[in-house]
Amino acid sequence: MNRMNPVSAIAVDIASATHVVFESRVADRISSLGATNAVVDSDCLLVGPSRMDTSEHVLARQAWWGSFVDPIGADNNIGLVVVVWVSSTNLRERVGLWRVCGRLHECGIRRKDIVVVELDPPFRGQDTHESAVPTWCSASELGTLPARLSEARPWPYERYRRAVRLWSQYTAADPRPLAQDCARGLEGFPELAPLWAFLSSFFPRKTSDGALLLSRFDELLMTVLSAEWQTPSAMVGRDLRSGMDLWRMLSCTGDLFLPRRLEHWADHDASAVVERAPGPKPPNAGYPMLSEVYRLTERGMRLRDKGLDQLTDAPNLPIAGTEAYSASAPWVLLEDGRLARL
Repeated sequence: MNRMNPVSAIAVDIASATHVVFESRVADRISSLGATNAVVDSDCLLVGPSRMDTSEHVLARQAWWGSFVDPIGADNNIGLVVVVWVSSTNLRERVGLWRVCGRLHECGIRRKDIVVVELDPPFRGQDTHESAVPTWCSASELGTLPARLSEARPWPYERYRRAVRLWSQYTAADPRPLAQDCARGLEGFPELAPLWAFLSSFFPRKTSDGALLLSRFDELLMTVLSAEWQTPSAMVGRDLRSGMDLWRMLSCTGDLFLPRRLEHWADHDASAVVERAPGPKPPNAGYPMLSEVYRLTERGMRLRDKGLDQLTDAPNLPIAGTEAYSASAPWVLLEDGRLARL
């Protein structure tokens, strides 16, 4: 693997630069340091669809969330220098950085005018076990922002081009090239192994004897559900008491992914796996974790315990550039961790 040549730090005029951040609290902090043009990209690309083409991406995200505005759209006033403030150890922000690099490359912004400020110390460990993933979903420490900015520099050409290519792979309909890079590793991108440990948990599994099983995430969901009515909030509380497995996943997706996935299951077909009823809070009142209650049916218990007869027994789930449980994209996770078409 080729070594990437270092690039010297450059002086950044914080007031005149355009700043791209992934958390509002970072925007607030750099504003106190003199930044006047901060763009907040808070979208969690770890769940829902992503597309390489910007217009297609915006439409796909709008359909997923109900509303979406491209934070680096045509209406934004991009300055001569773009400073991207990103965690070194947060999966959501790392994938967001790939997208920002791809978007700025598309906009014709020169690489040497894009400064990447990594907020945390670089990740040094090698643990790729599933339990290590949540350490890649925690918030950044903001105490060293001025020092980090003083060390800021454009990425070397090779590393920048790799980030653009990773965004292309992430949005591709065939997820195998990304999975292969995640398994092989790329210099400068230690997030790849834990990213695949996370993403692979959304794909249905195929055993060595040919049985189809729910994805790891949906299995956790069905395990926390029961025949008793529960709000999503109560489900998280129950999971915390029993081992925190589902909570660990939600620390990466955000809490709102839980009611979204429950809605998928409740709406899937006439022979319900999950049933839904009104919750203690009214709908559309700002309490998505409390506005509905859910319970697992007998069919849901059989699906959880015995597996799927076919992929479409479960509702499809858009993941990056592809879908899980889709008849048109029948990807399954094998026992050795590889993806294959069914």
